[in-house]
Amino acid sequence: MSVFGGLVERLADLLQPLFHASAAAAAIVLFTALVRLLLHPLSRAAARGQRARARLQPQIAELRTRYARDPERLQQAVLALHAEEKVSPLSGCLPGLLQLPAFFLLYHLFSDTTAGGRSNGLLSHALFTAPLGDRWADALGHGGPFGAAGLVYLALFALVAAVATVNYRRTKRTTAAGPVPKPVPKPVPTVPKPVPAGGGEQVPGLGAITRAMPFLSFFTLVTVAVVPLAAALYVVTSTTWSAVERAVLYR
Repeated sequence: MSVFGGLVERLADLLQPLFHASAAAAAIVLFTALVRLLLHPLSRAAARGQRARARLQPQIAELRTRYARDPERLQQAVLALHAEEKVSPLSGCLPGLLQLPAFFLLYHLFSDTTAGGRSNGLLSHALFTAPLGDRWADALGHGGPFGAAGLVYLALFALVAAVATVNYRRTKRTTAAGPVPKPVPKPVPTVPKPVPAGGGEQVPGLGAITRAMPFLSFFTLVTVAVVPLAAALYVVTSTTWSAVERAVLYR
């Protein structure tokens, strides 16, 4: 058994008197909460960065007007402004990236039938009647969507959909509340440099990311459906934590 697997088992043993057969599932939720608690300072820094980026929007709008016919100069000027103000356009991605190792550890821990050269005892644990090593397809094959294990997944899907809807509405409100960029005048025919379709976005590719952001939370439904239930629990807990954390930090 790996060190990580041993940690999950010890947490499960501690929670056994309270959660009984679902103690390992409770241990995963507790482990996820501890990971997110450790990353909370980075989330606070990301919130400060977002407020700083919002503060720079009037200056960025002026740069768009000044360099309307020179997209390269516009991009350089915007990047220089971010550097001068010590604001990273992608600082909000760091907490999510640092969670990936924990997610993949859980994924492999509950995907392998052996651990440390012996049978993986964690696969015998369950959340109510749904084994932590199974996937949604396994639940469908044993009782269908309304079977005992299927109902566990339906509850997780309902929670993820509710959190995704809250995130979607919040992101749409934030986007709508942002400053409306001034229309970029069309270049005269003698100017060879065309203005990009995005009207001169702040950072290469950032416009596409911004447009996709409101829908990203709904992709969690697909993740929950295809990964082992243990990893799905991590995703659901982390997503719910993020929604509550954002409600507090961005209020």
